[in-house]
Amino acid sequence: MSFSPACACSSCPARREPVALPCPGYPSSSMTDAQWALLEPLLPLPGNAFGKGGRPEKHPRRVVLDAVFYLVRGGVAWAQLPRDFPPYQTVYGAFRRWVRAGAWRGIHDALRDRTRVEAGRDPMPTAAIIDAQTVRGADTVPAASAGYDAGKKTRGRKRHIATDTLGLLLAVTVTAADIQDRDGAHRLLTALRARFGAVARVWADGGYTGRLVAWAKQALALTVEVVKRADNTTGFVLLPRRWVVERTFGWIVKHRRCVRDYETLPEHHETMIYIAMIMTMSRRLTRTANR
Repeated sequence: MSFSPACACSSCPARREPVALPCPGYPSSSMTDAQWALLEPLLPLPGNAFGKGGRPEKHPRRVVLDAVFYLVRGGVAWAQLPRDFPPYQTVYGAFRRWVRAGAWRGIHDALRDRTRVEAGRDPMPTAAIIDAQTVRGADTVPAASAGYDAGKKTRGRKRHIATDTLGLLLAVTVTAADIQDRDGAHRLLTALRARFGAVARVWADGGYTGRLVAWAKQALALTVEVVKRADNTTGFVLLPRRWVVERTFGWIVKHRRCVRDYETLPEHHETMIYIAMIMTMSRRLTRTANR
């Protein structure tokens, strides 16, 4: 299903009237039938499915999800979604409802567990790698939740992530950019321990050296092993374990909405990261199934 582009006026109700036309699709973001079959059962139930009233959803969920994927992949503003999609207010409303319900993280976690099983691993990881990345903030990021990273000479926010040894995301927290990696790691490791009781070892770079190692051992029963770069090394060197989390950052920034931070709320930026990984894993799983 697509939507009639007959009227370009944003206030005209005829602009978004459903018509029986095939959706043109966007190759870099539109779901395949196999991806939709994988993701549809993981979506939260509609509000009127519990017998408490409420209107049925007007627009097909596949089209709404495709619109969110288009925004994350292309980095456009909500109001700039193409007219093939439902009104941006509808798409943004669904995005926010699913954020509040924890649905995006639930979908992500289900896909991560399945991806680990497909790779011959146990769904519950026993080791993790952590790192942080500063992201420039747009003018839509409030000053109260942003900061200046003097080392990177960047104003914005910092995302702290933990991955498994395959590079799949385990936990993410978003802070102001002026928060030190070690301080942000306290929140990250606490979230990691709360969700993954089997994780016993964590690898990190030299920025996490210091009291964090002792604190993690005493408070969380986590062994943090710092993988340092040799002092006499010059140029690019592939460091053990650390390259895994760097590759995950590479997967994330393929999605242009994650190249900069445009989100008013830090939890919305966290969600954009989860959605980027949902897109990555759903493509991987369906390619594997097709083969």
